[in-house]
Amino acid sequence: MSGALLEESILNGLDEEQRTVASTLTGPLCVLAGAGTGKTRAITHRIAYGVQTGVYTPQQVLAVTFTARAAAEMRTRLRDLGAGGVQARTFHAAALRQLQYFWPQAVGGPLPALVDHKAQLIAESARRLRLSTDRAAIRDVAAEIEWAKVSMLTPDAYVAAAAGRSEPAGMDLITVSRIFSAYEDLKIDRNLIDFEDVLLTTVAILEEDEKVAATVRSQYRHFVVDEYQDVSPLQQRLLDLWLGERRELCVVGDASQTIYSFTGATSRHLLDFTKRYQGAQVVKLVRDYRSTPQVVRAANTLLSARSSEADRRAAGTTWSEPLELIAQRSAGPEPVFTECTDDEAEAAECARRIGVLLDQGVKASEIAILYRTNGQSEAYEQALASAGIGYQLRGGERFFQRREVRDALLQLRAAARTEGDDDVPQQVRDVLASLGYTSVAPQNSGAVREKWESLAALVGLADELNRTRGPESFTLQSFVAELEERAAAQHAPTVQGVTLASLHSAKGLEWDAVFLVGLSEGLMPISFADTQEGIDEERRLLYVGITRARIHLSMSWSTSRSPGGRASRKPSRFLDALRPATAGKASFRQPRAKSARTSTGPVMCRVCKRPLLTGSERKIGRCTECPASYEEETFEALRAWRLTEAREKDVPAFVIFTDATLVAIAEAKPRSAEELGALAGIGTSKLERYGDAVLGIINDPA
Repeated sequence: MSGALLEESILNGLDEEQRTVASTLTGPLCVLAGAGTGKTRAITHRIAYGVQTGVYTPQQVLAVTFTARAAAEMRTRLRDLGAGGVQARTFHAAALRQLQYFWPQAVGGPLPALVDHKAQLIAESARRLRLSTDRAAIRDVAAEIEWAKVSMLTPDAYVAAAAGRSEPAGMDLITVSRIFSAYEDLKIDRNLIDFEDVLLTTVAILEEDEKVAATVRSQYRHFVVDEYQDVSPLQQRLLDLWLGERRELCVVGDASQTIYSFTGATSRHLLDFTKRYQGAQVVKLVRDYRSTPQVVRAANTLLSARSSEADRRAAGTTWSEPLELIAQRSAGPEPVFTECTDDEAEAAECARRIGVLLDQGVKASEIAILYRTNGQSEAYEQALASAGIGYQLRGGERFFQRREVRDALLQLRAAARTEGDDDVPQQVRDVLASLGYTSVAPQNSGAVREKWESLAALVGLADELNRTRGPESFTLQSFVAELEERAAAQHAPTVQGVTLASLHSAKGLEWDAVFLVGLSEGLMPISFADTQEGIDEERRLLYVGITRARIHLSMSWSTSRSPGGRASRKPSRFLDALRPATAGKASFRQPRAKSARTSTGPVMCRVCKRPLLTGSERKIGRCTECPASYEEETFEALRAWRLTEAREKDVPAFVIFTDATLVAIAEAKPRSAEELGALAGIGTSKLERYGDAVLGIINDPA
């Protein structure tokens, strides 16, 4: 094949916009590429076309992406297109290669050993400071240190810069700074570097040694950066040093898929690209080849709902105009919206519908269940196992392989040998309290929250079995046996299995059928997303979830956590614009009066003055994000009294008073029957039955 014919063959099969990308070989180029629009195809063909036309020398092109899998896929495509000499690497891999080469001449001596995992060093740093930490806390502190380092912050600068961020593992920022400093000292003492140090050290060498910088710039003349919306300040600084004063840069990204802000990623570099590079060409890829028109419409609607003028005024924040995708596939089924009574019913319905798809010929490997947090997986693991459907977990351990679950099983097994058989759910709560379980969910995100959710799932299972089997036959020993049987039964093959994954870990993947589950307030958006920026990121996360689906899309939620529980959950606010049944209906933000106690306006948090969204919050009188104000002694005295009452009456403890009601009582400290009766959750009969006892505890908790 002649050169001209080969060049044309590289461009053949590209749509008009992709062809523009592939044939624009010099100068700054910004490709705004929506989900499923063939961005990898466009940029690999661009590189191959540049090589074939002689504009690029393969060894002088560096293509950078964010995962080793994506880099490997890019290398394969380039090799197939005749551009096998091009370097396609992650930021870390490219920097490490340069560091290994230049360290001897720039610094001298052997390169320090690379730390694969921070956990052990962070645990040791905490011990040196006489701080008590568990595995979940260490993971959260590690994530915070990584955020600080990619934001180019020292331990001293961290405290001021992190103001307003959630406190990792419940630690104040000064404590985190001390652990950060001790961790850095420990690495120096042992001649170690971590993955962030690879970037930081490469940046330092390039900044300080002009000879090294000149060598790198002579090696690489043209740069392509994929997923540019996920670049951190540190990665951008390294890219700037690679480039020098040159403008031979092509970036590809989509601000609507920015979902890693908590790691330090920012779409600012993508959005400001044309300001920094005057005259840069911008190409938009909006033809969606992945999804059906029905799926594409849902994705577009989700983003456009946020883009309304009223929303912008209310938010007072910047929201980049999203790309409007244009579906290229033939029509498919409409998205399915399902409301279920509880989590178990939602999981069972999900498994049932997956069974139908399997019967219709859809491969199990082309089906995914996506959820907000890994702690939600247990119900779906169990439902699929019960239905005889194989599954595989992505981005998280199997439920019964998680450290906290294994520890819980050991503790419960030991307790079953000594404890009595009264009030098994309370016994489970008492045992798991030693592992970090509390009646109120922690406000942190990350590992601490996921650990709590795992333990809470065990508590929920104990409550469920106690109801279904009856307190008279349900013992702690039988509960442990049930857990062991479930752990054994859930060993499902991974080949051709349904994928279970968090929304974050699903980025970059796609399936024929996607089930987005748990779409209720508090999970989507997650409860700790308490700023407009946080809510916007949750919206983008759901957008990523929707755009993973090629043909079948299902969105579901439940009104209660456990069977028989109070239906207090609300569907996600993001569904307002998506569900046909909700068209024109009031937003979740517009509360409706349900009783004489409910005012015509929203019930406000007494601390932060925001509207209270759930029944539990309205009972307590404050947001779950706001700190508790009760005295621990009073609350524990109320719990002990409730347990005694429940045992005497042979009923579950929540029948007396729920945890939320006890918290409300402990915080309000009512001094009279009138004040006690005014609290949510305390009706006339309960006031008559328990009022004197509760007031006695409030006045004298001892």
